[in-house]
Amino acid sequence: MMSNKTRVRFAPSPTGPLHIGGVRTALYNYLFTKQQGGDFILRIEDTDSARFVPGAEEYIQEAFDWLGLPFDESPAKGGEFGPYRQSERKDIYKKYVDELLEKELAYIAFDTPEELDAKRNETANFQYDASTRLQMRNSLTLPTEEVKKLIDSGEQYVVRIKIEPNIDITVNDLIRGEVVINSSVLDDKVIYKSSDQLPTYHLANVVDDHLMQITHVIRGEEWLPSAPLHVWLYRSFDWENTMPQFAHLPLILKPEGNGKLSKRDGDRLGFPVFPLEWRDPQSSEISSGYRESGYLPQAVVNFLALLGWNPGTEQEIFSLDELVQAFSFDRCSKSGAKFDFEKAKWFNHKYIQETSDDVLAEMLEPVLSEKNISCEKDYTAKVIGLVKERVNFVKELWDQASFFFVAPTSYDEKTVRKRWKPETPEQLSELIYVLQSIDDFSSENQEKAVKQWIEDRNYHLGNIMNAFRLAVVGESKGPQMFDITALIGKQETIDRINRAIKEISL
Repeated sequence: MMSNKTRVRFAPSPTGPLHIGGVRTALYNYLFTKQQGGDFILRIEDTDSARFVPGAEEYIQEAFDWLGLPFDESPAKGGEFGPYRQSERKDIYKKYVDELLEKELAYIAFDTPEELDAKRNETANFQYDASTRLQMRNSLTLPTEEVKKLIDSGEQYVVRIKIEPNIDITVNDLIRGEVVINSSVLDDKVIYKSSDQLPTYHLANVVDDHLMQITHVIRGEEWLPSAPLHVWLYRSFDWENTMPQFAHLPLILKPEGNGKLSKRDGDRLGFPVFPLEWRDPQSSEISSGYRESGYLPQAVVNFLALLGWNPGTEQEIFSLDELVQAFSFDRCSKSGAKFDFEKAKWFNHKYIQETSDDVLAEMLEPVLSEKNISCEKDYTAKVIGLVKERVNFVKELWDQASFFFVAPTSYDEKTVRKRWKPETPEQLSELIYVLQSIDDFSSENQEKAVKQWIEDRNYHLGNIMNAFRLAVVGESKGPQMFDITALIGKQETIDRINRAIKEISL
């Protein structure tokens, strides 16, 4: 019986790093099932043993831990419907392969790769189906004794599903509506291989979805062509009353919109397409990840949620709970969504602004330690509060804030030429006396006293303040000048001005 509880599964293959499109698929699964009070399941589809990559499963789990999308059941967590790795479910699948063979809804095929290639070369657009299977070497054309003899002798074989021609197969899709495919366009897919005693994706998916009581299969558009075969298999097992509802999500497209987003696009345009950094175990090639590039996980989740779905309002910033409440398939696009990496940066910028200064201070701590800088976390948090408006990534905080921790030892030449006048040293010497006279060195008191001095002396405000910034910061950047000096303190400010007067010469 179909479960009364909504149950969805994310079922990646451990063949390498997880593409950001897969993350988006998993996210939509999570949002939908949590809205329904259901379960979110991780199932590892490792039946393709030739493509298995060590470390890929661990990478997948770590990615979702980082994103804050916990699974209710998984290989790591376990659950009532395990095992959750298909390679550990061999005995389960064999039972259902045998059932299809007994019902004569599937058959054994001994065709070698060379024989199949020869047939493809002989027949244009060759398809192993009802019109060609009787020309091939299989249990439909060979005597029963010979089939048994070949199996007993250890000859490798596959089991193919037997698709009968000219039958309409209806797939009811929550995004695309009713999709009708005629069975004549389907081939007799391989559903089991004797070489590794494992099923292929098609059979394993259907058996697992049925046994794990999956109620909704939410996956990428690229899997839509396999849906009719899955419907056929459900009917072959008389499981139609447990058939899940399908939802095939739109593709994530290249930024230009012409084709599916790939790693090459990220390399070409300078953005990650994987959630975490990945080191290829064979080539040692390193691919960048969103985590290591300085993205906050909440920003990645928010960005991906709006890549193919819209809430129907102008709201763009959503917490995970808000996304759960707002998500619906009727607002998912049927067409592909262009990947806008500048928008991804914008989301990250917004989330950095919403992240507390104390949390960001902790994230900056490794950088400070690396540079042998020791200071109170309260000071670091105050610094971040002044500069975080200017950054898109946490890693940019040091570039924007370094002068709070280390006094400049050199001065930007272009700024010196533009801002340092012959009269500047004398004026800054006067400024030192003004600053020394201020007892309450708050930003407001400094600004009031310094601007009054500039007005009394009839100096040019811009010239004084630009030279002041150059002396304290080392270049023409940074937040409000008196906020900087209030934080670094009176003596440090005066020391920096004195150093600049000595070091800068025209």
